[in-house]
Amino acid sequence: MSAIPFVDLKAQYEDLRPAIDAAVARVLASGWYVLGPEVEAFEQAYARRTGCAFGVGTGSGTGALQLALLAAGVRPGDEVITVSHTAVATVAAIRLTGARPVLVDVDTDRYTLAPAQLLAALTSRTKAIVPVHLYGQPADMSPIMDFARAHNLTVIEDCAQAAGASYEGKPVGSLGHLAAHSFYPTKNLGAAGDGGMVTTNDAALAARLRALRQYGWRRRYISDETGLNSRLDPIQAAILGVKLPRLDAWNQKRRALAQRYRQALTDTACVLPAQFSDSEHVFHLFVIRHPRRDALMAYLKQRRIGALIHYPVPVHLQPAYRDLGYEPGSLPVTEGLAGEILSLPLYPELPAAAVEQVAQAIRDFEASS
Repeated sequence: MSAIPFVDLKAQYEDLRPAIDAAVARVLASGWYVLGPEVEAFEQAYARRTGCAFGVGTGSGTGALQLALLAAGVRPGDEVITVSHTAVATVAAIRLTGARPVLVDVDTDRYTLAPAQLLAALTSRTKAIVPVHLYGQPADMSPIMDFARAHNLTVIEDCAQAAGASYEGKPVGSLGHLAAHSFYPTKNLGAAGDGGMVTTNDAALAARLRALRQYGWRRRYISDETGLNSRLDPIQAAILGVKLPRLDAWNQKRRALAQRYRQALTDTACVLPAQFSDSEHVFHLFVIRHPRRDALMAYLKQRRIGALIHYPVPVHLQPAYRDLGYEPGSLPVTEGLAGEILSLPLYPELPAAAVEQVAQAIRDFEASS
């Protein structure tokens, strides 16, 4: 049996090698290695793709979220509501601003922020909400935005795993006041290293973001406020510019592979990802739930099939965040998911036959148990 990796980044590069190599050579020959025209061109193209007027490239997705929070006026002593069932970067970015993360539970089907949890988390110090479009599944944004308007809160979308997804016919990234995007290599739109972007339709926020990402400069070498060094690299911008026109086709391949998984796993104990008529899922990850997750994962490893857990320990139970005061059992849906979820191989270059091989391995596991 041939090995099936969880992801194969080299396959995408090989498919685009001439165009990517030419883009990198163009940047190197230009002599412009920080910000500049390559970054500006990609910022404009990606902002248009997300339905936004402005895009501000950053050094990473985490940097994008931190800068979005700072641009929104989040400061030490403020509180920001988000979820514990997410990549730790979401919560780390909040803490880097000096604000306190307030963690709420997720919806049992979407695995994203449950709007019904917001009222209990609200205090006089609440400044913003960060819904996470996890696994490529858009969060339920309409009630979140209604709540934010009612309480004068800023909404910053975490779109790190959802490039190309949409909610109620609108691209994620255009639904809140600001949105943070990641171009980490494994994302649906991935660079050859770190990279990120903040999108917004607010010109004043965009101007502030451009200053904050570079030491607070509005005039070179003069800091009007304390900022960061978080700039999208022009080589990464050029590579992303090559890939962006292919994003929709890649996402369509992801959806097709996800449908194959759904058909192949219908007769198993797997709980399959939910899909909703109000959203277009882009399957950054294909995440199942299984009552014997750990044993299944070990079995797949024996069969040389890559599978990972996103994420094994909820943020509120991790050592760095125990001071937030959440006890085991405080977020029951999140904690239940952490014990059952398993991400199966899925990327645009994955052969359809590999999906059948993974599904057969799962059936074999259940038959042997």
